[in-house]
Amino acid sequence: MAAEGESGADRTEDPTAHRLEEAHRRGDVAKSQELPLFLSLGALTLALLLLPALGSSRTLALDLRSFLMNAHLVPDGGGAFLDYGRRGLEAAAKILVVPVGLVLLAAVGGSLLQHRPVWSLEPLTPKFERLSPLSGIKRLFGAQALVQFLRGILKIVLVGALAAALLWRERDSLEGLVGQDLSALLTFTLGLALKLLGGILALHAVVTAADILWSRFSWLKRQRMTREEVKRESKEQDGNPEIKAKLRQMRVARSRKRMMAAVPTATVVVMNPTHYAVALRYEAGMAAPLCVAKGVDAVALRIRAVAEEHRVTVIENPPLARALHAAVEIDQEIPVEHYKAVAEVIGFVLRLKRRAS
Repeated sequence: MAAEGESGADRTEDPTAHRLEEAHRRGDVAKSQELPLFLSLGALTLALLLLPALGSSRTLALDLRSFLMNAHLVPDGGGAFLDYGRRGLEAAAKILVVPVGLVLLAAVGGSLLQHRPVWSLEPLTPKFERLSPLSGIKRLFGAQALVQFLRGILKIVLVGALAAALLWRERDSLEGLVGQDLSALLTFTLGLALKLLGGILALHAVVTAADILWSRFSWLKRQRMTREEVKRESKEQDGNPEIKAKLRQMRVARSRKRMMAAVPTATVVVMNPTHYAVALRYEAGMAAPLCVAKGVDAVALRIRAVAEEHRVTVIENPPLARALHAAVEIDQEIPVEHYKAVAEVIGFVLRLKRRAS
């Protein structure tokens, strides 16, 4: 969260992935209210198109006609009235289950298309800033409220104009419905409703697209960060640079201590007198000599001092010392291209040891 006193003008940095993930965890997501409504209207239109094909509406009409024609035969008892009411509700439920199901699926799908499911109680948690009159006034007259107000006015005007234009075009047909049969009246009403819903969907598609873009833009703007927040998050995610440098120094010191402890086990130390030192160990049965320590400048001089202290032979061979230092790592065997040169050095050392013994 932003520190107190940080204005929107200070939020100049794009939100990080961690910031967006935290917003999603809190239930703060980019959400267009128009998309679920648009999909619900589309589902309702589809349900009306499928209604004649389902046949249940025709069955309901026949049952209703039969009931009206034989209304005088219906018993006047309370039980009979309840029975007819139950049968009517069951018949209506058979018709409404498909439209209602499609609308519910569309409404849920409209939310899932915009973001993955969110499980958070934070939006329901009481917050004192929401009770502040000043915060309420800002929300009431802010950019978000203005956009919602203009969007509502635009939708009312467009839908009203569309409905008026459609009804005006059908004015002659509306006048002739007075003497029409009930089935013809229902057919005409269904066709008119589909035309109206089709026009509303076309208009609503434009409004929905604009609302999705605005919702995403305003959400990202709300998640923008100050430079201080970016630096603080970087430290929290990657670690404090000073602490990381200190830990790195400690690791280097421990590694160097272990390396110096391995120098007494070396067979020979190859040196460029003061700049490079490579300690090699070779025993019978080994495939190739092993590098147990290496270093430059002060470390090289320290390797030489430890080697002389433990009577490890030191050979000055500047070209070989530089080549080995660049080609081999600690606890690794020397490369094949240096076998011959190193073999000569180790052979020389072993001959010195035999003569001394």
